[in-house]
Amino acid sequence: MRAAINTGLRAGVGRCDITPAPGTPQGGWGAQTHQRGLEADMPMYASAIVLEQGDTRVLIVDADAIGFNAEWTEKILAALAELTGIPKANIRFSCTHTHAGPNTFRLENILEGRDMAQNYLESLPARIAGAAWCAMKAMVDVRVGAKTGASYINRNRRVFAPDGECIVGVNDEATADHSLGAIRFDREDGTCLASIVHYACHPTICGWQNIRFTPDYPGPMRETVEREISGMCFFLQGAAGDLGPRKGFTGDLNVYRKLGHELGLAAAAMLAEIDTHPEQATYRATVPSGANIAEYSYAPLAQAVPVTAMISRGVSLPTRKLESEAEIAEKLSQLRAEVQDLRTKGNLEQMRRVQARATQMGWRFQNAQLYGSVSHVAWPVQVIRIGDIALVSTAGEPFSSIGERIRKQSLFSFTFVSGYSNGGFGYIPDRQAYVEGGYEVAATPFSPDAADVLVQECLHMLHELFEQ
Repeated sequence: MRAAINTGLRAGVGRCDITPAPGTPQGGWGAQTHQRGLEADMPMYASAIVLEQGDTRVLIVDADAIGFNAEWTEKILAALAELTGIPKANIRFSCTHTHAGPNTFRLENILEGRDMAQNYLESLPARIAGAAWCAMKAMVDVRVGAKTGASYINRNRRVFAPDGECIVGVNDEATADHSLGAIRFDREDGTCLASIVHYACHPTICGWQNIRFTPDYPGPMRETVEREISGMCFFLQGAAGDLGPRKGFTGDLNVYRKLGHELGLAAAAMLAEIDTHPEQATYRATVPSGANIAEYSYAPLAQAVPVTAMISRGVSLPTRKLESEAEIAEKLSQLRAEVQDLRTKGNLEQMRRVQARATQMGWRFQNAQLYGSVSHVAWPVQVIRIGDIALVSTAGEPFSSIGERIRKQSLFSFTFVSGYSNGGFGYIPDRQAYVEGGYEVAATPFSPDAADVLVQECLHMLHELFEQ
């Protein structure tokens, strides 16, 4: 696809290390039997890019984390807004959704080291805000271009077991969205300031067996792009609710390094092809030679000034009928007590089975607490326009078909749809998934109508920005 090229934009980037200390509780798996993580296999980062055009400023943060609840998301957004002066409505805070990081959203499940998890969380708002502040202090004129392609490290992850149950695995037969997006921001001298890679795949290569902190495949992907292209690389997770890696759930750390490197090479090849400084060739003369050769002069092509804008809204998504909070609370308390007892006795295999049930009961309890008494919930959705590039983001975990529907109906040349942004947990399955059942359907607080509502509202927001 043709590369989109714009000018009249300023940008700055910043980054901070958010790697947890050894011994911090690790979270992300109901099947894990360990509590604390060892040292990091790769650093974990929060990266910030500030975009500016005229009086408009937009901030995008990419953090190596599984995600945060509404309380901690609000604390991080407040710190970002206070230090940068950028209004919350113009801040996108996105998580890579790595399952190999610290426990940042289910502290009640921690049996050992909760104080370290709390201290880690409390350190994040100021550290992440500092990265954004650094980005604001390093603003330069940039040109931007985008390109789309494909990578095949992902697969549909909804698999039917022999007994007919829909479980999480690797389904080579089912449809998967392999689309890969790349955006490049170049300084006026042509060197790369920053790149954004967009791809949809659960970072679940590192499974419950892994005891080391890591960003999973986004880490080596960024490392590869930064080595090949230069500049700071950002990763924006796509609509990955039903997509996972083609090989995952493993304690072999070489697997995530290999697949991340593969994705990084695919992205780097696309980024290398984006020309943000196009020129017009004009024939000057014929140079006599063995074969006469045309000589050309080159002049820069005129660049259109991009429209840079952002919309943030709470989209009203319909919820489903949920169990009462009281019904679940007692069962959850009993299961957690049983987990603690089995852990004390050293019966780890039985503990794993009970802990899985406790984890499932935990998100059922959380859904009942947050959504049990309401028919609709205001769900965070944002759209950022950078010329003919649109970045759509929502909280939670939308299925890939939602991203594809939005992308195909968008009027923009490039539309990249993401979940895992600005807080909140909850799968957003498509209608077919409700027929099939499975983990994502059991875990969602939303009704089957939610996907259609989300698609239509995102398209309305895209149309509104396109008309500016």
